[in-house]
Amino acid sequence: MRGFWRGLAIFCLGGILGTGFGVALGFFFFPFVFPPPPAAEQLTEADRSAIYATGTFIHANPSDPVHYGKGKVSVYQRTVFLEPDFEVGPGPKYHVYLVPNANIRNEVAVKDAMFVDLGRLRSFKGSQRYPIPAGVDLAKYPSVVIWCEAFGVLISPADLQPAKP
Repeated sequence: MRGFWRGLAIFCLGGILGTGFGVALGFFFFPFVFPPPPAAEQLTEADRSAIYATGTFIHANPSDPVHYGKGKVSVYQRTVFLEPDFEVGPGPKYHVYLVPNANIRNEVAVKDAMFVDLGRLRSFKGSQRYPIPAGVDLAKYPSVVIWCEAFGVLISPADLQPAKP
């Protein structure tokens, strides 16, 4: 009888651990299996103030095939606009940050900075616009980055270049 209860306990424990592991894997792989559709947001006339800066997202760590980014970003006085060619590798809880450091290539440059969080990334591909909070001095933020808040990982940085008049 003792062997029966021991076997039942092992079976139940295995079921609980297996279910927990399966759910955790599901949360991680869900964005890869079922990515949201590409975004297709447009700039409004209010957003189209003089363009302040432009940049291009890069693959910061080429040895990491999962965390990549590409495409252009335009910064206006009140809006950050990810252009239609924008794309990043899917993952959980990505955010768009303005960062006060230039040439960001690793996580430390973001973690130690007083960045401005513009909000959660709405799609892994396509054009998207993010309002810049009032009072932000764009001259102090030479980079836009895509950051994974869930794991504290740099996904893709874009170095900003002042727009030519």
